[in-house]
Amino acid sequence: MAEATAKLCRITGTVQGVWYRAWTVEQAAARGLNGWVRNRLDGSVEALFAGPEDLVIDMIAACSQGPKAARVANVVVEEFAGDVPQGFAQTSDA
Repeated sequence: MAEATAKLCRITGTVQGVWYRAWTVEQAAARGLNGWVRNRLDGSVEALFAGPEDLVIDMIAACSQGPKAARVANVVVEEFAGDVPQGFAQTSDA
């Protein structure tokens, strides 16, 4: 079994109003990941992905493309050591 990891990602570009969060929920759930996704006031999207390292890495790679209408400029990834919820959901904006 792959080692578990948790990564916090900040996605910038044209990522709000283009179905990015709903797409992220679908993609993360399909991979069996835990975490959340939310819009940020600065126009970026923030997401927490937790689960087997190979699936988290795959999800982060997918975030570089996003849904069809998105235009991703950058994905900044950092380690996350806090509490991770079970399942994957869209949460309130930050």
